[in-house]
Amino acid sequence: MQGTTQPPSQPATAYAPTDRTVPTRSPHRASYDKELVHAILDEGYVCHLGFVRDGAPVVLPTLYGRVGERLYVHGSTGSRPLRAAGQADPGLPVCLTVTHVDALVLARSAFHHSINYRSVVVHGIARQVTDEQEKRQALDALVDHVVPGRAADSRPADKKELAATAVLRLDLEEVSAKVRTGGVNDEPEDLALPHWAGLVPLQRVYGTPVPDPALAPGTEVPGYLAAL
Repeated sequence: MQGTTQPPSQPATAYAPTDRTVPTRSPHRASYDKELVHAILDEGYVCHLGFVRDGAPVVLPTLYGRVGERLYVHGSTGSRPLRAAGQADPGLPVCLTVTHVDALVLARSAFHHSINYRSVVVHGIARQVTDEQEKRQALDALVDHVVPGRAADSRPADKKELAATAVLRLDLEEVSAKVRTGGVNDEPEDLALPHWAGLVPLQRVYGTPVPDPALAPGTEVPGYLAAL
């Protein structure tokens, strides 16, 4: 009897839903597709990091960067969440969120006003990065996440700066995206009302780079920055 050849295992293309990642409101807008989650994360660079401190919730805005299936956030070694993540065993329970607002949805009724958005929510245990090589790679990823190509065009942290900087690692395991697209959802009886309704699209726009006065004369804006 010949044995059967098993096909090679393929990486999962979606995150497994959990009780914390299935929304109770508008669950049809939720997605666990990794490609969508990565795209939403890669487009932004400011997240909100939530945790519990002394029995009360705290939410802090901070920069982040993605490397594969991991997110990195950084801060001072003296900050409370960074200290807590280093002291706690196995780490600091957190909830990290990223949101993009794509349009204002103006309806005829006040009740049906909304926004078009794309968001990601990550639950997990944040752990402090202690390996120096991973820490440096994480800091490069943070810089490049904001401005691709910038890490190679700046001085890396020296030993003193590295010691003063803490980095948290959060694995992408318990993750969901939520997206609202489309137009106005007015009630049929409101369609004849004389109020303007529709979408007001929103876009992120970069201004012209303003050089530092101390730059050497003739220093040009680097190509990766002009490309923004």
